[in-house]
Amino acid sequence: MTQKDMPTALNLPMVDPLPPETQKYFDICVEKLGMVPNVLKANAFDIDKLNTFTAMYNDLMLANSGLSKLEREMIAVVVSSINKCFYCLVAHGAAVRQLSGNPQLGEMLVMNYRVAPIEPRQRVMLDFAAKMTTASAEIEEPDRQKLRDAGFTDRDIWDIANVAGFFNMSNRVASATAMVPNPEYHAQFR
Repeated sequence: MTQKDMPTALNLPMVDPLPPETQKYFDICVEKLGMVPNVLKANAFDIDKLNTFTAMYNDLMLANSGLSKLEREMIAVVVSSINKCFYCLVAHGAAVRQLSGNPQLGEMLVMNYRVAPIEPRQRVMLDFAAKMTTASAEIEEPDRQKLRDAGFTDRDIWDIANVAGFFNMSNRVASATAMVPNPEYHAQFR
């Protein structure tokens, strides 16, 4: 990889050669996504870090949950919008477009989720994620009760908090390292 091909501003090249399990995972990414997301390439300088990142991501975003995959992606976009994380807005905006079948929804969530035509339940969920992002120390029982009143279980609240927390962390890492989104994301599902 040349410096211009690096996924971040840091000189941390991927392990070469990749371990067979990692190469297999990257091959699956290419098969399913048409690319290896740069966030994976960025973490691949240390296979233990990559494995930790992917295990957490896959659990939060793909495992069974009372939240749909779309709702988890919506949280990712709203948190990333507040944090102005270019990488995650591009990547997860594409996921919202894909899962919703609505290119406009992705753009609305990026710009201002409050204008998006979403279910009241989803609005409460995104309000909670937004407050977690801007003022987590101010969350109190009435905030959790709003989620319950909207139909979320305590397990769902755990998932909302963890998805929002994960993206607050990953947004900061992506921004601090100038992580570059794969160009393919920009045109997907429009």
